[in-house]
Amino acid sequence: MTTFDVPTRLRAVTREVDPGRPVLDGYHPGGFAWIHHGTRLVAGGVAARVAPDDVERVLAAVEADDEVRLPGTGALAVGALAFDPAAPGHLVVPTRVVGRRGGRAWVTEIGPGADDAAEVLPAPTRFTVGAPRTHDEWCSAVERALAAIGRGELEKVVLAREVVVEADRPFDLADVLLRLVAQQPGCYVYAAGGLVGASPELLARRTGAVVESHPLAGTSTAESDDALRALAASVKDAHEHRVVVDAILGALAPLCRELDAPAVPEVAVFGPVAHLATPVRGTLRDPAPSALAVARRLHPTPAVGGTPRAAALRSIAELEGFDRGRYAGPVGWVDARGDGEWAIALRGAEIAGGRARLVAGAGIVAGSQPEAEWAETQAKLEPMLRALVRP
Repeated sequence: MTTFDVPTRLRAVTREVDPGRPVLDGYHPGGFAWIHHGTRLVAGGVAARVAPDDVERVLAAVEADDEVRLPGTGALAVGALAFDPAAPGHLVVPTRVVGRRGGRAWVTEIGPGADDAAEVLPAPTRFTVGAPRTHDEWCSAVERALAAIGRGELEKVVLAREVVVEADRPFDLADVLLRLVAQQPGCYVYAAGGLVGASPELLARRTGAVVESHPLAGTSTAESDDALRALAASVKDAHEHRVVVDAILGALAPLCRELDAPAVPEVAVFGPVAHLATPVRGTLRDPAPSALAVARRLHPTPAVGGTPRAAALRSIAELEGFDRGRYAGPVGWVDARGDGEWAIALRGAEIAGGRARLVAGAGIVAGSQPEAEWAETQAKLEPMLRALVRP
């Protein structure tokens, strides 16, 4: 993979500004946004397009004039990568970043100014929603996966399905983002080009020498206390979750001098969906890999692929019947110091004009029931459908 569109010399100038700016100050369609609790990054323009393997080298070469020096200041690379680690992809060094962390805010300028904001268009008012594969076809794929698990070929595989929304006018991406911020508290609201969503799952965060991940696996609706108690007591969901946690601990252990994770997962609620969740935290050995390097090492976790990894990926290619694209791939940012945050691109849609493609998956393990897994994908699709479709 080759880096392209990189000027011979770049300079990043970061200055502190009034923190009371609007949430999406500086955002325009095609740009990047990252909103989670006290962290906000909104970026536009293209100073460079960079292959993932070259990001650290390119950022290190950017001359920095940074008066703020917080994670996310100075030169950044932002964007989303494909689910398939072998697929081509790139990240963007933006020309302008408006950031906020805690009570401080800043603007970083790199090269020429960002593109102008897009014209505000009337919102769509008519929608059609459809799925390329029928309920029976998807359940048949789940049955085939269960047969492979029964033969010992797999321990877990995540199978996803598509839903397509067609609107009578182009979607306003800024409006979709604002609705996700309001409707999905606790999630990582993101936009990378036309990929927009609100992910509950942190793949990797690096702040100095501290590395964190927050894997989710094992799912139920959050409709009642009884449903949450059933999830916490589920042997099937606990097994599915443990597979993911063990894989992440195994990948991080060689990088860390300290690594901790609770033995018992918590139940985390994100709108209509609840998951088993385990916070993982470690201290990296010197020299500490960047947040991007850690995310690429972890991806794809069994939460979105399966285990054994190679067999699961083969089954996904055989059974799903479509290219995932950037669904379930890493989305986020990394700065020149190596700090950054990467989520898994879930609960989102690829949006082009008035068309949005949504994807949701379910982890298939021994004991999975096709109808229950279908219901799980419905629950996972609901947050993005609600952000897109206005009654």
